[in-house]
Amino acid sequence: MHRQKASRGPSQRPFIELPCTNYRRDALDQHLGSTNHISCVGITAQSSRSLPINEAFQPILNLEHEAIIGGFKCLYWLVKHEIAHHTNYPALLDLADLLGCEYFAKLKIDQRTNYRSHRIVDEMLQILGEVVEEPILEAIKSSKAIGLEIDESTDISVTKQLDLHVRYTDKEGRMFCQFLDLVSIPDGTAITIAEAVKEVIIRKEIPQDRIFGLGTDGAAVMTGRRNGTAKLLTDSWPGLVSVHCAAHRLALACKDAADGVPYMKIFRKHLQDLHLYFRNSANRTSALKAAASVLGVEDLKVTEVKDTRFVAAVHLQSDILPYLAQLSKLFQKEDINFMAIKNHVPVTIETLRIIKAAGERQPEGSFLAQVEEKVANLNISAEEDRVRRGTALPTDTLWARFQTQVMEPYIDGLIEHLELRFQQLGILGAFSSLGPQGPQADESRAISDLQLLAKQFPPISEMALLQEWQSYKVLITTGILKDKSQLEIMTAMASGYDELHLLYPNLSLLSAIALTIPVSSVNCERDFSAMNRIKTDLRNRLQGNSLTACMKMSINGPQVKDLQYSRALEIVFSKPRRIACSDATCQLCH
Repeated sequence: MHRQKASRGPSQRPFIELPCTNYRRDALDQHLGSTNHISCVGITAQSSRSLPINEAFQPILNLEHEAIIGGFKCLYWLVKHEIAHHTNYPALLDLADLLGCEYFAKLKIDQRTNYRSHRIVDEMLQILGEVVEEPILEAIKSSKAIGLEIDESTDISVTKQLDLHVRYTDKEGRMFCQFLDLVSIPDGTAITIAEAVKEVIIRKEIPQDRIFGLGTDGAAVMTGRRNGTAKLLTDSWPGLVSVHCAAHRLALACKDAADGVPYMKIFRKHLQDLHLYFRNSANRTSALKAAASVLGVEDLKVTEVKDTRFVAAVHLQSDILPYLAQLSKLFQKEDINFMAIKNHVPVTIETLRIIKAAGERQPEGSFLAQVEEKVANLNISAEEDRVRRGTALPTDTLWARFQTQVMEPYIDGLIEHLELRFQQLGILGAFSSLGPQGPQADESRAISDLQLLAKQFPPISEMALLQEWQSYKVLITTGILKDKSQLEIMTAMASGYDELHLLYPNLSLLSAIALTIPVSSVNCERDFSAMNRIKTDLRNRLQGNSLTACMKMSINGPQVKDLQYSRALEIVFSKPRRIACSDATCQLCH
């Protein structure tokens, strides 16, 4: 309220122009003793001597400012809820006026200036997007390491869009994922994608020397060894690690395993035909609901068969799919890191081996244990053989054929392709040396991993890293990091508040890199889902900066009550406006 202009030093000062983010006691004590604070306290005391204490600190209500902020709140509410803003913003202001918000009348300067035109709404939209993005960019620029997830798709207007999602750490070592930008590109070639990514990074002034991770869907245009997008970006950003999305790898592993078993492919086609039979038919869907009612089953429906969740053989997949689905959901988490692959894929593989080894003696309660009983009751396979050969096969023969022709080849295929796509973690596996098991493992292997990491990331000094490793081993086994998980250890090491980042600068940077290297591109898929909700058939002309601003607010924006509307007000009055408050001393309007 009474801040004085800075005579020297930075113009954006904590506690004055900017909110303070340093919660240390000595920082607060230092500000309490500053000349500016003491002067402002004196001015406040001087002006409040003749007023009651509750009135002395009561903020002055400025109707013009309140009207503009109210307009921003209405527009932000529409965009946050993914409602068409151009058509609904004026109607929402009329509703607010009807409900008694009389200060909106201040927005009507004259017949032509009423702050409801498409032009001013577009300008307000960009301002709100800037307010949402500013703190995120500030946090990204202060992060020790940065990771990117990129993917491309086509929107409803058949425009190719490139999505960028960013991963970074804060001062406490916590990892965050945020939508960064959406760029329209003329084609999907590797050169076009790489140039678009670099243009976004340069425009937003993100430190290029701190970008160490890149997550893609594994398409050839992204991961090509000679001319792929990852190769082109690595030429510009040495140390960049490209990772094929773990969720896509799991889908490919399941698909390849099913394609290796002829019966699985046939059964999948039957299920696909069943789905197509019921889809888009109200009468058939009603019959399905009636069957569900008779059977006492809730929400019975035939869903489309996906490569990651198909039902190849009902009982076999009923036992296997829960483990694959659990792994798939894990890979789709927003904050997933390499430890998910390292820890959970081997568990899934071992579970599959147990199911295979059990053979016809499956544990009680499993679906496979019910196969013989249901085959005997339904007599489906026996009926098929009777029609074909004129004789029926014994139930034990049917089970043996199922086991040798379907179950065992399919499980073997799953294990083989999971190991093929996940066992070799490469540079990601080297980060295991930073975990609680690192010091207890083979010393030569741990040193080899550290040398590999130092070679991959240029800012790391190999000699200094190995020196830090010697005392770091003691810190994990007997020090303050004892009995902590690898995630807790890396978060503590990446933190900028504790002394660990000063004692172990190279290990601290490696921990931040390990946290920010993406192992999937699922966040880009979520961004595209938001894009499709926002840009619909009725809003197909929404594009460019307007579409990007809507996505920033929908994905990254806080709740309506938590947005910094005062910052939006400052940006509004950074240029001359026809609307101004009656207070001649107002630093915003005059």
